[in-house]
Amino acid sequence: MSDQRPVPGQRWVSQTEPELGLGVLLEADKDKITLLFAAAGEKRIYSLESAPLLRVIFKKGDTVDVDGELPLTIEKVTQADGLLTYEGSGRTIPEGKLSDSISFSKPEERLQQGQVDDLRTFELRAETLIRSRKILSSEVRGLLGGRIDLIPHQISIAQDVSSRPHPRVLLADEVGLGKTIEACLILHRLQLTGRAERVLILVPEPLIHQWFVELLRRFNLLFALFDEERCQSIVANDPTANPFADSQLVLCSVDFLLENPKRIPQVIDANWDLLIVDEAHHLEWTPDESSEGYELVETLALVTPSVLLLTATPQQLGVEGHFARLRLLDPERYNSLHDFLTESNNYETVADAVDLIAAGKPLKPEMISTFEKRSEHLAKRLRSSCSADEKVRDLLDSFGTGRVMFRNTRKQLSGFPERKAHLVELEGDEFEAKIDWLISLLSKLPNEKVLLICKTIDLVEQISEALRDRIMLKTALFHEEFSLLQRDRNAAYFAEEDGARLLICSEIGSEGRNFQFSHHLVLFDLPENPELLEQRIGRLDRIGQTETINIHVPYVRGERSERYARWYHEGLNAFEKNLQGAQQLVKKLQQLKTDTLADFITASQELRAETEQEMERGYDRLLALASRGDSSVDELLEELDEWDCATDFEDWILRLFDHFGLHVEEHGQRTYGLHPGNVITDAFPDLPEDGMQVTFDRRIALSREEITFMSADHPMVVSAVDLLLSGEDGNSVFGVWEAAGERSVILEAYFVVETVAPKGLQADRFLPPTPIRVVTDISDRDLSKDRSLLFATLRKGAHAKILSQPKVTQVILPKMLKQLEGLTKGRREEIIAKGNKRVVAHFRKELERLKNLAALNPEITQDDLDRLRERGRELEEVLQGARIRLDSLRMIYKTPA
Repeated sequence: MSDQRPVPGQRWVSQTEPELGLGVLLEADKDKITLLFAAAGEKRIYSLESAPLLRVIFKKGDTVDVDGELPLTIEKVTQADGLLTYEGSGRTIPEGKLSDSISFSKPEERLQQGQVDDLRTFELRAETLIRSRKILSSEVRGLLGGRIDLIPHQISIAQDVSSRPHPRVLLADEVGLGKTIEACLILHRLQLTGRAERVLILVPEPLIHQWFVELLRRFNLLFALFDEERCQSIVANDPTANPFADSQLVLCSVDFLLENPKRIPQVIDANWDLLIVDEAHHLEWTPDESSEGYELVETLALVTPSVLLLTATPQQLGVEGHFARLRLLDPERYNSLHDFLTESNNYETVADAVDLIAAGKPLKPEMISTFEKRSEHLAKRLRSSCSADEKVRDLLDSFGTGRVMFRNTRKQLSGFPERKAHLVELEGDEFEAKIDWLISLLSKLPNEKVLLICKTIDLVEQISEALRDRIMLKTALFHEEFSLLQRDRNAAYFAEEDGARLLICSEIGSEGRNFQFSHHLVLFDLPENPELLEQRIGRLDRIGQTETINIHVPYVRGERSERYARWYHEGLNAFEKNLQGAQQLVKKLQQLKTDTLADFITASQELRAETEQEMERGYDRLLALASRGDSSVDELLEELDEWDCATDFEDWILRLFDHFGLHVEEHGQRTYGLHPGNVITDAFPDLPEDGMQVTFDRRIALSREEITFMSADHPMVVSAVDLLLSGEDGNSVFGVWEAAGERSVILEAYFVVETVAPKGLQADRFLPPTPIRVVTDISDRDLSKDRSLLFATLRKGAHAKILSQPKVTQVILPKMLKQLEGLTKGRREEIIAKGNKRVVAHFRKELERLKNLAALNPEITQDDLDRLRERGRELEEVLQGARIRLDSLRMIYKTPA
């Protein structure tokens, strides 16, 4: 390989991504070239000035793979018009016919030429190969790196959802239980594993900066904020450009897109891998019509493989609204509102059946009969000898929301603080009476942070003005007429220890924001919707809240405020307990005719108990069963804890950073300062010039936000591993071993079994790059299991004296390499067999699920089943064709001590 003038048709290789295989040059101009890497299904454009590329030129004696033909041993190389032709054994092969999967990491060439690295670098490279394999194959990859507490229900959902090839789910945990964290964990894992390189997140405008900060602070994901100004700036430089193709990770609001209709076809055509929509209950739909926002998300969901919808109130718009969100995710499964409503009649029976299966008891005949009416295939599965877990999965897939929706409630979980309601009866003019009471309350809580929420902007301004005239108090406002930046500043001012004591919010403050550092909530007025009330309380009642939440509700006797306060408190107990089935309850109450408030409160109490029992028997139980995961979450948490506590991993990362010139200073328990020092690469662009503090201790990272949490998922770790393994550092080494015994030459090699395939196939999920260590000596003995060599102390030696001998480089070394290659063959087959076993198991499971759904839904066709089978066969073929790449060599000259 050497540098040469670029001409279309030439074969080139990427020095930084050798796994792409052999590329063909498609076009070249004065400042850039375009290469197609057919084996990996990738097209890349490079700047000529900084392209990490090498022209591929094989020499006489090399053996090369040829597409569709036997390998060729080169006897002659000719060149015409910048293109090469290889000849041998009576065959003439133009370079364009070379196999796209040819590997170019050739440590043997460096060793033959006497180019050797430091012995420690070989050891670091070998350790990195092994640890990289462990990271890539770990069940917790992508779950490690978040600056979050490891909470079981969040980890369970994130693991379940992100393990699917193309997850499409509704995350509907109650307010404060962490559905945003769940979504970010799923996103993080999909992004790290290459399944979601292009991501679009749509959120209400008030939450844009909150999402941006959380993604960056907790998960090191830097999203581009898109608005019309940014789009116009991009188009100004290239009028033909799709502005949304400018960034891989995009965060914007639905309102921005709807207010600028010309951006809608552009965002739809941008080829996203993952779509996330927060506060999805704002998407309105009925069988007769749908909102513009719903239609936009529906179109995006149809062309995007993976979709996450988030809402804490899945039934806020009634059963129709709930069905509308489910059909966005799985239009084949949820294709009829009528069938969805009819199906709900069986929820209690399904939940009872799941309980019987879990207890190892047989199903009642009437249950089987009920299920058989819906699907003979399902009934056969339930009568079969398949496992209890498979039967439960089939039932949950076939009824209710199956694996499409996850909802955790406080009733399922534990450890939440008490909610204490303080209802205060007032007299006189309502506004003035409430202001007098508020001033009194604030004087009784001199050191407390108080959050006040009311309905309108006008009321926010009136309260602020009334307080300003009467007391001196640090106050911040939060409403929709403020810019996003101003809202964020005011929220931050409220969060500061010496900042505002009172934050006055309009209803916009009841969604998405986290104010759990406050323990006092003032409900200056009350919403008509009980679920909106829960949204308000949810700003304080969140995972991580450690104090009792005091909910202050002032009302004036005889006014509307008294009726709502008493109804919520006495009739629904909605202040102190989360209200289940709010929409069903309200619908029933609207049909009641009562004469007095006392009668209405009594009826509300009865209906609340009745509704909770109904949901507990059916719908809620199904959701709890589908959301709870299984005992595997305990194993996940144990593995996460092992990674968190792995000091050997920490030591390896620090040595890796040191290798690339970073200066490491110890600052305390598992905490270090990283400084650019003599960095020999630009692979760490996020490292500030004045350095950064990092910790490998999750507890420290959670308590000290200014310290970066370092884990196997961190971008600096990923970059450092890729940089070392894609380069030549440590792949050619020579050492001297002084030991008892005869003089000898030993050759130690690390080969890597790896696939070359389009990322969409996710071949790494089943067969990640796997190192094989083999060792031989000049007598062709297999020393791979010789433990004395593993712990041998080597020193530098006069490698030139040995490697300058033609017999060594032309006879002995090739012979030993051939022996090493032979030692890897059986190991390769074993590794591939294990990978294919995982492929078969995975696709058998997915095929069974699709067959079950096909039995329920005629829109799932034989073509759908055939496509899934074909994908499995394609993966098996890719794994069967996995190549062995020589990664690194260490020649050892053994001499008597």
